[in-house]
Amino acid sequence: MRQTAFKAFSQRCVALWLLAMAALAVSATNAAAVPAFAAQTGMPCQSCHVGGFGPQLTPFGREFKLEGYTLRTNDKSIPLSAMVVASYLRTQKAQIPPPTPDSHPNDNWALDQVSLFFAGGFGQHFGAFVQGTYDGVAKAWTWDNLDLRAVTTTKINKTDVTFGLGLNNSPTVQDAWNTLPAWGYPYTGSALAPSPSASPLLNGALAQTSLGVTGYAWINSEFYLEGAAYWSPRPNALSSLGADPTSPGSIKGAAPYGRFAFQHDVGKTGTLEVGAFGMHTDIYPGLDRSTGFTDGYTDLGLDASYIDTLANTDVLTINGRLVHERQSLAATCTLAGGDQSCVNNTLDDVHVDASYYWRDKIGLTVGGFQTTGSANPLLYAGNRTLRPDSDGVMLQLDATPWGAGNSPLGKRFNTRVGVQYTAYTRFNGARNNWDGGGANAADNNTLRLFIWSAY
Repeated sequence: MRQTAFKAFSQRCVALWLLAMAALAVSATNAAAVPAFAAQTGMPCQSCHVGGFGPQLTPFGREFKLEGYTLRTNDKSIPLSAMVVASYLRTQKAQIPPPTPDSHPNDNWALDQVSLFFAGGFGQHFGAFVQGTYDGVAKAWTWDNLDLRAVTTTKINKTDVTFGLGLNNSPTVQDAWNTLPAWGYPYTGSALAPSPSASPLLNGALAQTSLGVTGYAWINSEFYLEGAAYWSPRPNALSSLGADPTSPGSIKGAAPYGRFAFQHDVGKTGTLEVGAFGMHTDIYPGLDRSTGFTDGYTDLGLDASYIDTLANTDVLTINGRLVHERQSLAATCTLAGGDQSCVNNTLDDVHVDASYYWRDKIGLTVGGFQTTGSANPLLYAGNRTLRPDSDGVMLQLDATPWGAGNSPLGKRFNTRVGVQYTAYTRFNGARNNWDGGGANAADNNTLRLFIWSAY
């Protein structure tokens, strides 16, 4: 019996792999809740998403993702959706030069992105979340988030276990908790906003420039165990998909990734999660293999989240993560002239956020972030202190009037409007005069108004 089940599951995994390769082959070319899932399940966006809009997941939404997007009550739903994000951006001091050749030094309006989704469950064992995006700032199409899954559920000594095999193109995009980088707060942003120069590799540097095969077990809806390996597709394949194969470069061999999480109910309405994750990556920077060396990155992290439904419809969430990165930049330092003093570096990155949604419609979120690390005259030559240190807070107030599926344009339409404000207390190494030319951290404080719609 078990051998038969294992053989059937193996066949499904092979089918998933072939489906993934077919998707890549026909692609010509970020992220959110998709109404295609709401249509498939027959449930409003509020069932899976905090505040009635993505991507912050409720415990039910986490189960839906971990079970491969397979829950279905509507056999006639179409697995297609679309999303548009547009915004207005103003910084405390004008950006000189402007952030892009087509933008202004300040007061910029932008179509941030237009995304198309193929998203749905197919039978009891297969699910897909495939996103293609038009970047309105770069004015280019690119493949975006890819998450293909094959799942099966069984019992081991009376314990429910879901086994999954997946293919994705961004480490942590497969994660079901909103603590890790791919789906972490602020959930939506603008490429026109100033941002610090230093960040751990795991914070998105490999998004859309890598492919990973991951296997996981979800045990008794409490314990999550995952192992994965990521590699770099060929540069011409990435270029045809709209990605830059030179940034950050090509992975040597395969990069291992691991994840553990424990989730448990707290009281009558709360759910707590604590976890750990890690990845080691060796990269040929910019595809240059002439030195024979690679740059090594080891990212180790801890995360935790808490969600509580208060007074039936009010929702409180708290998310946090800590990432410690060790860098061994033998290739970069050799290419820069062989100064071995720049090889060994560290980064520590902390993100925390808390939100409160009144009636699951109007939300206030406060987030804090801090990046610190060792000084390096090569990596941070543009910083007066030669350090990567940056920190600040981000506030967001938003409203989602139709998260319950009561839009006048139909159940599939949903939209969120909001205002964000980011305040920096340090930027690229210092509070004041960080670049040696008079620029202060507060000059980068940013006000953003946005509208985010999906159908």
